[in-house]
Amino acid sequence: MSYDWNNCPQELKNFIADLMDGINDMIEQPPVGMYLHGSLAMGGFNPNRSDIDLLLVTKRPLSMHHKQELAHFFLEKSSKPFPIEISSLTLEQLESWSHPTPYDFHFSEYWRERYETELNKYINNKEKTDGDLAAHFVILKHRGICLAGRPIEEIFPSIPQQDYLASILEDYEECLEKIHEKPVYCTLNLVRVYRYVKEGKICSKQEAGKWGQLNLPKPFTAVIRQAAEAYELDCPEAAFVQNDLSAVRDYLRDEVELLLNTPD
Repeated sequence: MSYDWNNCPQELKNFIADLMDGINDMIEQPPVGMYLHGSLAMGGFNPNRSDIDLLLVTKRPLSMHHKQELAHFFLEKSSKPFPIEISSLTLEQLESWSHPTPYDFHFSEYWRERYETELNKYINNKEKTDGDLAAHFVILKHRGICLAGRPIEEIFPSIPQQDYLASILEDYEECLEKIHEKPVYCTLNLVRVYRYVKEGKICSKQEAGKWGQLNLPKPFTAVIRQAAEAYELDCPEAAFVQNDLSAVRDYLRDEVELLLNTPD
């Protein structure tokens, strides 16, 4: 079963409340706000698969000491039991929009090994940017949840369409390459990028699966259904037919390229 913020188990809400308390105790400044985006905000959270996606906004940059403390905190908390992805930004970074977007601190499971082995190399005062933040902000403004602090519409800028498209196309390109390694994630993500390029609609992976079954040509609906059911039920990914994955990938790639290269 998939969840959103309103119907998710209390265990999940308690986990996030514990994270927020820990962050507040650690950073020694009142946060401007804490915000939830991603699958838990959009109604496609799978407790066995999905990340908890958070954005923290502060008035001042975090000190090196506080960043190191946060890194250790998330190394301890993440994936016990829910993986965490969080970015911290200052008000100034939000007020001066650019893409890729500067940020103050980041943690995700992708960064775990780096922090465990070379924390000082990655926690520093160098300016860092993240091309994914444009997509995160758009999702937040459309479907996000303000967990604490100032309302989303007061804090987060409107994102130019070309920046949002550039942001989602980065992940799309990776999914074209890795669909055989990660068939569930990549298939559903390719479909939701296609839907956005075709209709301008922003959707979750779960919603993309439902839309794809109704709107893609019949030769591809079986593999879309398989991906959607695997995502919903957390089924193994090994049973996919590789030729079917290649076929739906090639179709979606060709359709996206055609739409992107067609003059308005």
